[in-house]
Amino acid sequence: MKFLYVTDTHIRGTTPKNRLDVYVDTLKEKLEEVITLANQEDVDVLLHGGDVFDRPDLSPNVVGQFAKIFMKANMPIYVVAGNHDTFGHNPETISRTMLGLMDSFGVMTVIDQEKPVLIEKAGVKVQISGQPYHYDLDQRDPKLDYYPPNGSNADVLIHIVHSMLVEKALPEGVSHTLIDHIWGTTADIILTGHFHGGFGIKERNGKFMCNPGALSRVNNHWSEVTRMPKVVIGTIRNNDILLREVSINCARKGEEVLDRSFLEKAVHQEEKLHSFVQQVKESAQFHTLNMSDIILEIASLKNVEEKVKQEALRRMTVIEEVWKDEEHE
Repeated sequence: MKFLYVTDTHIRGTTPKNRLDVYVDTLKEKLEEVITLANQEDVDVLLHGGDVFDRPDLSPNVVGQFAKIFMKANMPIYVVAGNHDTFGHNPETISRTMLGLMDSFGVMTVIDQEKPVLIEKAGVKVQISGQPYHYDLDQRDPKLDYYPPNGSNADVLIHIVHSMLVEKALPEGVSHTLIDHIWGTTADIILTGHFHGGFGIKERNGKFMCNPGALSRVNNHWSEVTRMPKVVIGTIRNNDILLREVSINCARKGEEVLDRSFLEKAVHQEEKLHSFVQQVKESAQFHTLNMSDIILEIASLKNVEEKVKQEALRRMTVIEEVWKDEEHE
């Protein structure tokens, strides 16, 4: 059984202000290469780690252009929802999003958390399960998100999670899970996205953790200047697993597509923002400016009932759904 894994395509109709190229054209070229590679490698499935789109209510015209590219794949495409694919970071809103529309039309299939995909080839049964991004991801017991049950008596378990799985601890206030803390997972292969920098392929005692990094470079972090987009091709034969990274040939070097003057200007802006955040933290004792995170923090501090907290998060989701400004970053 063979698969190709790609993540964080962040399809959008406009060009980020820190890009020098036409983002849509560049992304189309990358995806054309990914689909061609998948067809040439004759993979059985194409797996996507989430954030297919940069926003859940993208223009149908833009979605249609990219749907035509995905439809060139000779194999089924399975995906989990990322935080950008849903309203209010809530996976329950998928049916009202463009990712849900792609699923309805059969362009790609959103993996059901309760019904993993089962593929049997050459006598080996492979289960593919998925965990979409949600409010409590990387904050609750990791066994709930990184330890999939083997409900199909499969020989190999592949689990896709759109999460902040990283090698080293991140600053206080940034929810994350360390790779070293979940090597006991029931999965044989964990594929993650969300963390755009990626960490490549890690292996221990026959188990694999993998994040090739985002296909798209949409932010102005310095690490994006040197990073080149990649995908992963996996082969499972007689319960043996082989993963390899493949670079995207059409991708141009970071300095050719990312505006250095904007990056330099961003450093000063980041310093000012950091100063502002510190002032807010000192006065309000918040560790984040993300509205959903603030609601959760207030709830924990004031011992608010769970149903009240969930209602606040639900209302925030509704507000985000009616906010149609495609230009916001």
